[in-house]
Amino acid sequence: MKRYILPLLLLFFVALTASAQKSKDHNFEVGKHLDIFNQVYKNLELLYVDTLNPKETIGTGINAMLRSLDPYTEYYAQDETKNLRMMLTGKYAGIGALIRKHQKLDRIVVDEPYANMPAAEAGLKKGDVILSIDDSMMTDKSVSYVSEHLRGEAGTSFLLKVMRPSTGKLMSFKITRRNIKLPELPYYGMQDSTVGYINLNSFTEGCSKDVRRALIDLKKQGATSLVLDLRGNGGGSEQEAVDILNLWLPKGITVVENRGKFKQASKAYQTRVEPLDTVMPLVVLVNGETASASEITSGALQDLDRGIILGTRTYGKGLVQIPIDLPYNTNMKVTTSKYYIPSGRCIQAINYKKGSGGYREHIPDSLTKVFYTRHGREVRDGGGIKPDVELKGDTIPNIAFYLSASGQDSTEVMFDYIVDYIAKHPTIASPAEFHLEDADWQEFKARVIKSGFTYDPVSKKQFAELVKTAKFEGYYEEAKSAFDELEKKLNHDVAYGLDRHEQMIRQILESEIVAAYYYQAGSIEAGLRNDKQLQEAIRLLKHPDEYQKLLAPQKGKETSSVICKEKEMSNNINLSDDETVYANDDRCLANGGVRYTRRESCPSGREPENG
Repeated sequence: MKRYILPLLLLFFVALTASAQKSKDHNFEVGKHLDIFNQVYKNLELLYVDTLNPKETIGTGINAMLRSLDPYTEYYAQDETKNLRMMLTGKYAGIGALIRKHQKLDRIVVDEPYANMPAAEAGLKKGDVILSIDDSMMTDKSVSYVSEHLRGEAGTSFLLKVMRPSTGKLMSFKITRRNIKLPELPYYGMQDSTVGYINLNSFTEGCSKDVRRALIDLKKQGATSLVLDLRGNGGGSEQEAVDILNLWLPKGITVVENRGKFKQASKAYQTRVEPLDTVMPLVVLVNGETASASEITSGALQDLDRGIILGTRTYGKGLVQIPIDLPYNTNMKVTTSKYYIPSGRCIQAINYKKGSGGYREHIPDSLTKVFYTRHGREVRDGGGIKPDVELKGDTIPNIAFYLSASGQDSTEVMFDYIVDYIAKHPTIASPAEFHLEDADWQEFKARVIKSGFTYDPVSKKQFAELVKTAKFEGYYEEAKSAFDELEKKLNHDVAYGLDRHEQMIRQILESEIVAAYYYQAGSIEAGLRNDKQLQEAIRLLKHPDEYQKLLAPQKGKETSSVICKEKEMSNNINLSDDETVYANDDRCLANGGVRYTRRESCPSGREPENG
């Protein structure tokens, strides 16, 4: 026995020494390069031909350093910390309105006041041209500059002067700033007698309480099933996601786990209270802009077979950030861990590697790993949440995009038409019932054509590239007549484009007009009338057999991916056709299994961390 113990002790001390040396070398490299950076700046300050701006110069260095890591680790200078607070809380002090630049007027205008906020209460309307704030002229300023001056301390007042384009009158408004909370739950309502709908656009502080109230209200109205819309929801608070999941999941379920380099960054989140409804059929709508906390919510519901995910693959953000206070009222947001949802998978879609420019690569499908939901359905890591039902939303044709997009080199013809429409119509029908009359559509169409509106067709860009390639390769002259004929056919006709895409352009117009009367909630409600993803969700909820079939396991392949038996990890434990055992099942514990939150591996002989 002695002859085995001595070599093992030697190996242990060698490994320990190597680890200490590695740590020492790393610390030396850190100190060395910090000293170099300090000396570089000192020499620039002393010798450079112009006087340096330390905030700009060092700030650029800090931001360049962070860009070599990942896009979510960010530095906030003293005058930018309010942006971080607004991101975390959804709150700021101001008037509660969206503003934009009107390209044709070259002025900043009011785009959309929020409901029940100072801007709307004062009487500001879409299209009002901002002239001055108190004694400061705003006619030659940027959107960010005007926005900065509209915001301020809650309770402070200012005089806002605008020009209303529909009348040409100059108007003055005395407005008192208030604490504004962006509407994270802009709309919820019944889609028919039994299907409720909740639109959640961010996971800011307190949003879980709003979702809870909305769900209770919908159940009172008769909702027996629910559509949760997370399309375009970029995420936010992880705890809010857990609390929202708790509405449909039992108390004590681990729904997400953070794993980082240091202990404080590693944490398992469990549902904390009794749920509202654990049996209500649920469909979650997602798309490519569904990210972070939204993916925790949709992914956990998928892993636990609690609802059907419908739409397109989500963004794939599996990294967790925490805010950190720095000296002189500065802050930074640091990526400290990755999150893992109940099946054990991390859905981070992109590998960020250290190096110049922050090299990044998408994780190829061939390198993703198979995991299993509670019922044994296959799911994969490394690429966002793949929906149970994949269905693309309607795409916006090029002409509609350029008519409606702000900041584009367009004539603002749609924006101006809406402003004039509002001036002519003091009231309109409800969001669910409002439609443009045919005469209104013809007037809009005539205005677009008369304005000289043009847009950038993709086909013409690709044609220009083809011509360039043909000339480079030397066969353009030979095929010139064919190219000329094709070019004639590709010349876009605005009138033809308006007729061809009338339905989509009408929908956009109606939604924008409704928003001016019924704000964001009305715009969402109007848009749902033609939402094919929502209609498919409702259809599934109306067909229980089809709904349950989507959640059912493959026969004979029921598995538990979170069981560690006899201190060894087993990713795929095949069970009989008529029996399913889960990690949190008492039968599992009684038969030698232990509670275990899945890791990449569970080495033989090692006790799981949570016992």
